[in-house]
Amino acid sequence: MTFIGMDHGTTGISFCIMSDDEEILDVFKIDREDSKSGKVSAIEELSKRCDFSSVKLMAITYAMGDGFNRILPIDKVEDRGILSIAGAGKVTGGGTSVFSELESSNIPTIMIPGLHKNSTSLNELFNAAYSHQASPEKVSISYNALKETGWKNFIVADISSNSVDILIEDSKIKGAIDACLGAMGIVHGPIDLEMIRDIDEGRKTANECFSHAGAIKIAGIDGKVANMKDQLLENYVNGDEKAKLAIDTLIMTVAMEIAGLDVVCENDIEGIVLTGSVGSATEPFNFEDEINKYFKGKYELRAISKESGAIGAAQIARDVFNGEKEILGIEVDLS
Repeated sequence: MTFIGMDHGTTGISFCIMSDDEEILDVFKIDREDSKSGKVSAIEELSKRCDFSSVKLMAITYAMGDGFNRILPIDKVEDRGILSIAGAGKVTGGGTSVFSELESSNIPTIMIPGLHKNSTSLNELFNAAYSHQASPEKVSISYNALKETGWKNFIVADISSNSVDILIEDSKIKGAIDACLGAMGIVHGPIDLEMIRDIDEGRKTANECFSHAGAIKIAGIDGKVANMKDQLLENYVNGDEKAKLAIDTLIMTVAMEIAGLDVVCENDIEGIVLTGSVGSATEPFNFEDEINKYFKGKYELRAISKESGAIGAAQIARDVFNGEKEILGIEVDLS
């Protein structure tokens, strides 16, 4: 038996193929532009790597996931599980192409919801404060973190194109801080006063501001989303002062966000899980060492795979197939 997990990420769509005993058989990523153009087919790539007759269940994430609040079979989710694609960062259409392929396949598939104001599993204070807290892959990332650490009370820091930090308490997601609200990522970040003025005066849309509010804003980098991280790190290695300031600022904002989530946790935090292409980085800087300068050894820090979104989704597929009725406080409904 095999299980598949899909992470609908910002720069690409990642897949994990896993055996029944949780052995990772393969992890791969499809570039969004390649998917949109038809250059690469998700189904073809999967068929090269596994026999579909052996796949018992696939778990996928898509966009904001704000149109539903339970883990459901794909045919029970309306409108691909989203209220709107607007305001969700740069849209390429690559993820839509992959979703269409998977939806028309014969692979049994479930969808993972995002965390939003209609999520019954979350602390009501978070739902009252924020209309949206995290997209669905943050659920699968958190599940992989739970499996990797065995902790019950911890914070997940997912740092890549955007930064989202998630609070898990008593093995349930209590709440999270979305990318447009708190810490910077490489590309996306919080909308501040200057940006609000740009929006009000018609110079930029809110989405344009959000999509250029991360570390790239400080470093003065623009272009294709998939290339921005590499450009920033190249500039950093070459001693560019703006790139160094951008990375240092990103780390500072993440530290503030983690500390804020710790404050509202009723239990003692067992540790911080770091993931994402930046959060798990050891070169050209070690993210764990850099952020620990703020924490001064207060927390145990654990870095997990930057592909934790796809891995966690495969773990969810496996556990749901084997009868799990709840994932991190989110109800599973296969009826």
